[in-house]
Amino acid sequence: MTDAQETAADTPLRTTGGAPPDDDGSSAAGAPIPLLEPREGIPPVITDEAGLAEVIAAFAAGRGPVAVDAERASGYRYGQRAYLVQLRREGAGTALVDPVACPDLSGLGEALAGTEWVLHAATQDLPCLREIGMTPDRLFDTELAGRLAGFPRVGLGAMVESVLGFVLEKGHSAVDWSTRPLPEPWLRYAALDVELLVDLRDALEKELDRQGKLEWAHQEFDAIASAPPPEPRKDPWRRTSGMHKVRRRRQLAVVRELWQTRDRIAQRRDVSPGKVLSDGAIVEAALALPADAHALAALPGYGHRTGRRQLEQWQAAVDRAKALAESQLPQQGQAVAGPPPPRAWADKDPAAAARLSAARTAVSALAEQLNMPQENLVAPDTVRRICWEPPKAVDAESVAAALAGYGARPWQVEQVTPVLVGALSA
Repeated sequence: MTDAQETAADTPLRTTGGAPPDDDGSSAAGAPIPLLEPREGIPPVITDEAGLAEVIAAFAAGRGPVAVDAERASGYRYGQRAYLVQLRREGAGTALVDPVACPDLSGLGEALAGTEWVLHAATQDLPCLREIGMTPDRLFDTELAGRLAGFPRVGLGAMVESVLGFVLEKGHSAVDWSTRPLPEPWLRYAALDVELLVDLRDALEKELDRQGKLEWAHQEFDAIASAPPPEPRKDPWRRTSGMHKVRRRRQLAVVRELWQTRDRIAQRRDVSPGKVLSDGAIVEAALALPADAHALAALPGYGHRTGRRQLEQWQAAVDRAKALAESQLPQQGQAVAGPPPPRAWADKDPAAAARLSAARTAVSALAEQLNMPQENLVAPDTVRRICWEPPKAVDAESVAAALAGYGARPWQVEQVTPVLVGALSA
């Protein structure tokens, strides 16, 4: 551990509200200040090409990092598309852009090429921003920065309050952002979400530098910015809530048929799948294997509000699953690459189970010493894989190579290699 990290471990972070930090990183104690209005007021929502061109010109001429946020309509609409994009940059002010009216924001993305984007929980917003042509070259993730710096609460509101001493109103985070026109209180909330994001970034940069972790953070941010889009999830129907109750292959087939039918309907209607049919209702039908629509109607989730045509379409999905040949039924467990679940290790390979226990203990102790969550120090799956199949020669070089091969960043390799070598050699 470096001197800076030893100092950080001995110095508790400020996690109570107060005034914004002074230039030297200190802050005056005091009650948090409610942030009620954007400093330039609520900007108009950009809904046409002329307005978008003005925003592009303004932000291209702006200075410093650009704060970026996106609002989705999770729970209301199908998919994770953006329904509002918020930006703020010194010299350009705040902009609210409607990506439904202006679906191609690649010109805005190009205008910000080379500029550092400041996002909170970047991996949540980057997929929907990528869909509309906005992808950063460089970024600073304030949530991830908070995790690396050891803050116990890393939501945007909690971070703004604990670091800058302001209270953000968070009452509209789960509303239906596909609503048009968007109500003024929602627009105020959206503008305030980027109001202090660059200020938060600057304060966290100072804190990470003080702790000797700034280079670590830069490596993490670069990894997010350069990561390719995730692969489509295989067999997404297996993530249906309550699947642990479904134990027979025929029942699994019912879950699959109902899930896929629901997904097609939800996509066609552009509504959240849960508004078409609940996960609980899918599992109930799979367990019961109803003989007809009348029997289906008696199950939880298919009550009096379910119309006859709807019941018939759900029963048709059940019947398709019941008619499948044995060879067409899904397998109980999903084939996964890598080691088995840790709970099975003691029976399958007691030595590997002992290695994993020692490694988890050592990684936990190091994470506590560095004042950060274990999963940010090293991915738990990486530790499992190395413990299940350790290098033939357990030494610093081979363990470091294994960590790097599983995607660990250089700072993680440097910190974790010694403790894994010790755990694997014990």
